[in-house]
Amino acid sequence: MAAALLTSETVTLHNIPYVRDIITQRRLLEDIGATVLTPELRTHKITAAHIELFEAPYELVKTMRASVLALGPLLARFGKAKVSLPGGCAIGTRPIDLHLSGFEKLGAQVRLESGNVVARAPSDGRLRAADVEFNKVTVTGTENLMMAATLARGTTTLRNCAREPEIVDLAELLNKMGARVNGAGTETIQIEGVEALGGAEHTIIPDRIETGTFIVAAAITKGQLEIKDCRPDHLRAVIAQLREVGVVVQEVNPTTLEVTCCREGLSAGNVSTAPHPSFPTDMQAQYMVLMTQARGRSEIVETVFENRFMHASELQRMGAQIQIDGSSAIVEGVTPLTGARVIASDLRASASLVLAGLIASDETLIDRVYHIDRGYEKIEAKLRAVGANIERLTSPVTASLVQGSNAD
Repeated sequence: MAAALLTSETVTLHNIPYVRDIITQRRLLEDIGATVLTPELRTHKITAAHIELFEAPYELVKTMRASVLALGPLLARFGKAKVSLPGGCAIGTRPIDLHLSGFEKLGAQVRLESGNVVARAPSDGRLRAADVEFNKVTVTGTENLMMAATLARGTTTLRNCAREPEIVDLAELLNKMGARVNGAGTETIQIEGVEALGGAEHTIIPDRIETGTFIVAAAITKGQLEIKDCRPDHLRAVIAQLREVGVVVQEVNPTTLEVTCCREGLSAGNVSTAPHPSFPTDMQAQYMVLMTQARGRSEIVETVFENRFMHASELQRMGAQIQIDGSSAIVEGVTPLTGARVIASDLRASASLVLAGLIASDETLIDRVYHIDRGYEKIEAKLRAVGANIERLTSPVTASLVQGSNAD
């Protein structure tokens, strides 16, 4: 959606989920002058022909970190941009200094002003190519610099890039728009700048973390699920780890998975999060819940974010035996879970609490589920359709009421 700001022509995107972050991004685009039409479910037609503002305000950016991705396209196309420092989930420090230093190497003048990033291109209004090496792998940093470089003079080389499937998907869209991006999905990406980009039509890849979450839902409830319209090839590390602990995952075809839990039950398994293609940090919370139902002791090491065990204390309220030691969590299983009132601290923590509620005795009430709505479309409806006893409450607080029930 942010990439649509790079052109005055219409960009049509299919397979867009109805989640809170999409609504926020749409509002951002419309606020700065773009037109966003929805001719059919899951399709957006974005036209940024008459951009009136070059700013992403705090009111929007504070709720969604990805709003910072407007910075690169605005700066590249219009030569100026002002974006509030981002917010999002409370899972640790996620500075955008790698974005800013990269823009400076592309010739931009960047300064911080009252909580905003203010950036300007060189006097001729156009960024210039550079050789940029990230000192730490960054997904949004790679995306932001990649978009900005599409309109820069010359050929830009980005090194130590993120290799997530979402990077490859963005590169495919940019190339459909007329960009010349090579190497996406590897550590080195080269972008040959062009004078202008045009419109394009593109289908967004399925959400691999949503897929992973439903795989765990089937395994933890000893259920059986067929998951359609997914991309198993984007989940190699997750599938391998889950198979190691006893989850039976079969690839029916390139877009369908069948999931069951082995008759002997789950066994403990250690895991360490790392950037793609390793085990993703966004599956760490879900895996932790799964390990409460596995025989033995598991160690989970979080290497990506320093504050991403906030769900552990809520799981402990439900009876989980988890000890936190710095960046490691030790999980003892098999441990029966009991329903309780818990609080979601971030997007993936929300998902882990829903999974825990599926197998807990009695009722589990999850507060602050606006977090889960940022990245999961109607998760309660999807789970209810396969046998979960779950409903959404709208008062007195926004919450999901989850009652232990095996999925079918």
